[in-house]
Amino acid sequence: MVRKFDFLVIGSGIAGMSFALKVAHKGTVALICKAGLEEANTYFAQGGIASVTNLAVDNFDKHIEDTMIAGDWISDRAAVEKVVRNAPGQISELIKWGVNFDKKDNGEFDLHKEGGHSEFRILHHKDNTGAEIQESLIEAVKQHPNITVFTNFFAVEIITQHHLGIIVTRYTPGIKCYGAYVLNENTGEVDTFLSKVTIMATGGCEAVYRNTTNPLVATGDGIAMVYRAKGAVKDMEFIQFHPTALYHPGDRPCFLITEAMRGYGGVLRTMDGKEFMQKYDPRLSLAPRDIVARAIDNEMKQRGDEHVYLDVTHKDPEETKKHFPNIYKKCLSIGIDITKDYIPVAPAAHYLCGGIKVDLDGQSSIRRLYAIGECSCTGLHGGNRLASNSLIEAVVYADAAAKHALSVLERYDFNEDIPEWNDEGTISNEERVLITQSMKEVNQIMESYVGIVRSNTRLTRAWNRLDILYEETEKLFKSSKATRELCELRNMINVGYLITRQAMERKESRGLQTVMAHFNEYLNFLELSPLIKHFLQNGKKRLYKKGEFFCQASEVCHNIAYISQGGFRYFYLDTEEDKHIIGYSFEKDFVVDYESFTKQT
Repeated sequence: MVRKFDFLVIGSGIAGMSFALKVAHKGTVALICKAGLEEANTYFAQGGIASVTNLAVDNFDKHIEDTMIAGDWISDRAAVEKVVRNAPGQISELIKWGVNFDKKDNGEFDLHKEGGHSEFRILHHKDNTGAEIQESLIEAVKQHPNITVFTNFFAVEIITQHHLGIIVTRYTPGIKCYGAYVLNENTGEVDTFLSKVTIMATGGCEAVYRNTTNPLVATGDGIAMVYRAKGAVKDMEFIQFHPTALYHPGDRPCFLITEAMRGYGGVLRTMDGKEFMQKYDPRLSLAPRDIVARAIDNEMKQRGDEHVYLDVTHKDPEETKKHFPNIYKKCLSIGIDITKDYIPVAPAAHYLCGGIKVDLDGQSSIRRLYAIGECSCTGLHGGNRLASNSLIEAVVYADAAAKHALSVLERYDFNEDIPEWNDEGTISNEERVLITQSMKEVNQIMESYVGIVRSNTRLTRAWNRLDILYEETEKLFKSSKATRELCELRNMINVGYLITRQAMERKESRGLQTVMAHFNEYLNFLELSPLIKHFLQNGKKRLYKKGEFFCQASEVCHNIAYISQGGFRYFYLDTEEDKHIIGYSFEKDFVVDYESFTKQT
């Protein structure tokens, strides 16, 4: 069957639905949803959405600087400024669509503060902000006459010149997207969706890992489709592991314990009840999540523990229940009263900072194809996402893509020469075990070898194992009728390969990419570092200036490299004979309150 729409939106989270609502007054929109409308990453976002709203204490420059620091200065500053400066306007748009953010008695927004943010700027709806946004957008989408929702439809491939018999490579100029081949799971047939403009909004890929906070639909479908179509994909090595997923064996996906709980005053402890974040970062449990995830991972590995604890028992019980009702209810269902008991937590794959490379209008390297939301790489996140920046990125770029797409829509028409999907000679695959077992293997490979801390040996092993699975799965795909499970497996292998390859290509420890040898050096340095001794000396406050350098070397050194961690740069000798750290500097002005710090430690 051939279907025609002005706009083909693949994905139904905050990015996809926002775009659909912004363009539907100018044309017909098909919204492709591989499961139910609620089953999107957006729905599970607990923490909130970041925006400067309290101008009495906050401003755009602070939010921009926080984002750049969290991204380890890899972020594209133009993208950061675009998102931060356009955020308040998009918050107003969400409110217009029916989203209710929590407010204080005086009518002001009840703002949270999360790890890496210098001010309270997180708007939220209790502890289920994503669900509130998703449900509001669903209602708006359902009421719009120009938007047609296709549930249980799965996009198999985007359509380009390749499907007209033209050879397309990564060096082919002017690749164009004419729509997509989409599997109708109700009929088992692959329909042809032709469009003037196609939008990829398929979310992340964290289901390639065994432990993930994401719904299991997050199999990297859009990224894999664009990569196979020879589109540009960038920064896939930057996988963010949420440091505090609820540890409850057998749960998949893992239940997320929002970062807002650490901002609320939660304290991380080892299984014997001891605090440990003072060993890793002066911001303690409020350090950016990549530092916290590495710290937890290291404590678990050193001690042989399965998890650590998050403690909010010192907070007012009624206040805790009010702020985190869903977390309270979930934990109580497994016998944990968070007002009295520590919460067992462990890191889990949570967010992809890379993806389909796009410009400031959300355009990919393939013409007529936009990518927005988590599947895209806008440059905002750089090496690491700042907490609660993802939802606002989705709506800001949905707005930018919508404006650009509307401005060029009249230039495009449907390509009527596209052939329908050809599955002649294929058979229905009855052996589902081949698919389910391969999926488990992908999960095990990625969890074991491409996790929080990486090494060349582990990455090479992952590469070799994924290559075997790739050959087996491609052979199966070519001989079988398309099914959602088979296509998801194919996409997971493609994405796993991209994460592994780009991790191998990045030799430095930067952002979320941590090389084991560098991390071990960093830990050794922290044990003896005069920086920590500075924090513990007597005194009140000291301002360390950006770029101020403290050197431990007694002679001139050559072959210097550095590791960036939490606003500091640790400089070390990078020679075969010697790799010890010789000094450090600061990436921004940094105030140390010694009195406060010594009390906390």
